[in-house]
Amino acid sequence: MADWHGFYKLSWRERLDKTIENKQLTAEQVALIEAQYDAVGEQQVENYLYNFGVPTGLLPGLPVDGRLVTVPMSTEEPSVIAAASNGARMMRAGEGVKTTIQSRLLRGQVILTDVANVDALQEYVSSNNQALLQAANDAHPSMAKRGGGAKALTVEVLDEQTAIVNVLVDPKAAMGANVVNTMSEAVAEKLTIAGYQVLMAILSNYATEALVKARVAIPVDALATKQGMPGAEVARKIAVASHVEQLSPYRAVTSNKGLLNGIEATVLASGNDTRAVNAALHAYAANNGQYHGLTSWTVQDDMLLGETTLPLMLGVVGGSIGIVPAVKLNHALMDNPTVNELTSIVAAVGLAQNLSALRALVTTGIQAGHMALQAKSLALQVGATTEEVPALTARLQQIGQFNETVARETLATLRHSK
Repeated sequence: MADWHGFYKLSWRERLDKTIENKQLTAEQVALIEAQYDAVGEQQVENYLYNFGVPTGLLPGLPVDGRLVTVPMSTEEPSVIAAASNGARMMRAGEGVKTTIQSRLLRGQVILTDVANVDALQEYVSSNNQALLQAANDAHPSMAKRGGGAKALTVEVLDEQTAIVNVLVDPKAAMGANVVNTMSEAVAEKLTIAGYQVLMAILSNYATEALVKARVAIPVDALATKQGMPGAEVARKIAVASHVEQLSPYRAVTSNKGLLNGIEATVLASGNDTRAVNAALHAYAANNGQYHGLTSWTVQDDMLLGETTLPLMLGVVGGSIGIVPAVKLNHALMDNPTVNELTSIVAAVGLAQNLSALRALVTTGIQAGHMALQAKSLALQVGATTEEVPALTARLQQIGQFNETVARETLATLRHSK
């Protein structure tokens, strides 16, 4: 049986040797691990072994709030950046995406149990509001000095004996998880001293106090297809498809997954927490009691109007943003956006992604373009060299069949014909 005892105490080289011993790695596998070693990465995670790379490409010319932005996107999925680029192209036919962000607060939750009198709790928090806020800000004074910090407290009653004291924090340019957790624990300590039973103190990733609203208007003529479907008909079908996403949770899940294809790729490239964003968006998709699509498309006169409201709490400082060279490069490629600008960019990418997907679905279908883009991955999967990929991809697109058997046969034919 493999022995992993004390693995976390070992140096990187010792961990690698232990892994080689326990998993019987080949020389090729060891060489891959060694080639992907990164000193920064070793400091980021427990039991570090190697960096797992994700391809990063650029979405150029995304029209957001009067600017054309270049957006790095990190994803393994071949069609994501292509689809976002197509959506951005159609958006540029109008005035682009316009966004508004009314507030940007992150919620910490101090969860109390065995509350004898919830009315008394509410009175205590109200009468000690400033003292509790001061305790929170004293726990992280630098945030308050920058104009951020704990701004408000609210009490949420869950049942007769369970309540939450919410700590609303302005994290400034950071995503704020560590700040909010620290402040929430400081408030929890005060509540404990006051005699309340604290179950836990932790942030909530459901960022409903950090909503971004994005809207775009596109001339219907920009939606016309090469196959001859008029733009007005495409727009009408997109609006109908959008309506279905409000009615069918099954359709809505797939639509929102497509939206997140672009959002997660952008969030990952920016060094932010994709899991937090993903969880928040899915929760918000069920905010009316039924899971629904996160975008809305309607037709007004000769314009297709797209709208979305998303809970997005991102950061441009802190976490991996300041220490990972590739993340710093990605921010430079976006012209080092402010935190609000980054939030608007991410929302705009989501709209572009959704627009492109819906247009494909209601016209030619999703598979034609999707499988054509998958052809490169398929070529590599069947053993084509990077030099052989273009010819094999072109041939597969001519044949119109994208499966492993056809790809292997076609590759063999191409090699034989040399």
